[in-house]
Amino acid sequence: MLRTVLAFACLLGVATPAVAEPIRLTDALGRTVEIALPPQRIVPIFASNTELVATLGLSDRIVGVEAYTRFPPEMTKKPQVGGRLGFSVDAIVAQRPDLLIVTPARQAMHQLIDPMTRLGVPVVVLLARSVAEVIDNLRLVGRAAGVPERGEAVAAALEARLAAVQHVMPAIRPRVVMITGKLGNGLVLIARADTYTGDAIVKAGGRHALERSIVAHVSPEAIVAADPDVLLFAGTKADLDALVAQPGWRLSRAVREGRAHTVARAEFLIPGPRTVDGIEKLAVLLRSQGQ
Repeated sequence: MLRTVLAFACLLGVATPAVAEPIRLTDALGRTVEIALPPQRIVPIFASNTELVATLGLSDRIVGVEAYTRFPPEMTKKPQVGGRLGFSVDAIVAQRPDLLIVTPARQAMHQLIDPMTRLGVPVVVLLARSVAEVIDNLRLVGRAAGVPERGEAVAAALEARLAAVQHVMPAIRPRVVMITGKLGNGLVLIARADTYTGDAIVKAGGRHALERSIVAHVSPEAIVAADPDVLLFAGTKADLDALVAQPGWRLSRAVREGRAHTVARAEFLIPGPRTVDGIEKLAVLLRSQGQ
């Protein structure tokens, strides 16, 4: 009987429903990840991964976030599955996810991959070691979510904007130090050259005054000795003013000559699409410093 029905359908030109192929991809750790169906309930761990999913127009698929996710603003209303002290497998499972996106920070990867995999929830790991890798993450998330064309389109648009910045690079690139935080012992944190933030500075037209620094924490004396043309501070103007008012900072030529500026933390410390916004703004600033 079944054969007769199928044969009759073929004669009428009626196609039988196609079975969707599983999504197979390789994540940043080289792991092969298989996703049975395009996921509809995604839990992106960390603000950067949430932004990637939202930028692809998939905010409605996000069913859980970590406590420090603030963008897009509607994400603050989503259920929280963890924070600075760790992540709850139970809280994640309660959201019935069909995809988890993590980054190897704050032990999230080690806390979540094994238990979630045992429960049958696919986990994709992303890295953000350069601006190019940040943009390629959009392609990877697009593939994982079953919207590869959208991922490619968004990534290509960001790459076109970066290419436009490269066409107007200053003839002489200013030497830059970007301070990303302060430590209680008087040291400050800087953007190292081998990070995606450091790469963003170069793509905006800067050079690293402390290019050989292998640690993120340095002394104010080291920055003064490096004599950067431009000093950047990822934070507020009030915090920058408070920092450079401390003893010793007036020895910095950039501070004395009014070339200490703020940049938005979200644009340089969260590896997502807004980094391209930051690069464009910083490129304009750096070109103005060379005039």
